[in-house]
Amino acid sequence: MKAVRFHESGGPKVLKYEDAPKPEIGPSDVLVRVRACALNRLDIWLRSGAYKAHLPHILGSEFSGDVAEVGEDVRGARVGDKVLIYPGLTDGTCQYCLAGEESICEKFGIIGSATDGGYAEFAKVPAENVFAIPTGITYDQAAAIAVVFLTAWHMLVTRAELQAGERVLIHAVGSGIGSAAVQIAKLAGAEVFGTAGSDDKLAKAKELGADHLINYAEKDFADEVSKLTGGEGVHVVFEHTGAKTFPGSLASLTKNGRLVTCGATTGTEATLDIRQLYSRQLRVIGAMLGTRRELAEILRLVGEGKLRPVIDRAMPLSEASRAHELLTDRAQFGKIVLNP
Repeated sequence: MKAVRFHESGGPKVLKYEDAPKPEIGPSDVLVRVRACALNRLDIWLRSGAYKAHLPHILGSEFSGDVAEVGEDVRGARVGDKVLIYPGLTDGTCQYCLAGEESICEKFGIIGSATDGGYAEFAKVPAENVFAIPTGITYDQAAAIAVVFLTAWHMLVTRAELQAGERVLIHAVGSGIGSAAVQIAKLAGAEVFGTAGSDDKLAKAKELGADHLINYAEKDFADEVSKLTGGEGVHVVFEHTGAKTFPGSLASLTKNGRLVTCGATTGTEATLDIRQLYSRQLRVIGAMLGTRRELAEILRLVGEGKLRPVIDRAMPLSEASRAHELLTDRAQFGKIVLNP
């Protein structure tokens, strides 16, 4: 089969479009004929060596396609089914899995990181990780759901418990996860404050429902939040950019506010004044991916047209290197998808 692999860490040019062995499935696996695979920041971190991966490695945690083969013990999945993938790898037996919190499984891993992923014509996944694509949703759209919408839902709805009428600040609304978060926050009935580095991205975020738009390249976002809220701040900050924005994110919170974070794109070590945490009784909440149960709810809402995957562009798998350059440069709004 054709796949994109890297044999050493480095820049986008280490990604090679080449022949690779077709995966062999086990009794509880399915083989997916990949039709679309979306890019994520995790792909960049793995390729660059910030996170370790086995070599040679096939990236891709968020993909869709058709079931091509099923293992002998598989029930509920059939050859020809149109599916998308739950990206988490879990043991199903630890205390967290048994409590329905599998995204903090003691043996948690991510497809495309712990295993080979969807930058290929075929990918092997556990049968429990395939979900039916909602009616009317394309392969490209289906590939742009599982990581970003699931993570944003887990952050805002499950972990931060965002309520109707609350104010939420969402960073980088032009990113895949940012564009998903805007929609989820509006669905929850929140007032959305969005940041981006260009007016064009902010205009597109407004179309998704963002109420207040802040160009962080031109203005200090924390000062703008203070002005727009009469000095009160927001109830929730959706933080996924890391060290560069973290202090301003905390400053943007109202008393008893919640900051929920899933990433550190601009750096992993942030400086903060601890007195702000206890004097204003703030909460800092971590989140990663989400559960199968949450994904099922998201797919229901996508099928009803209440949430919409945002695709910036689709590119041939052979152009994965160029796609990585675009994502690194933040030259997209929403998701970049590769088609094998």
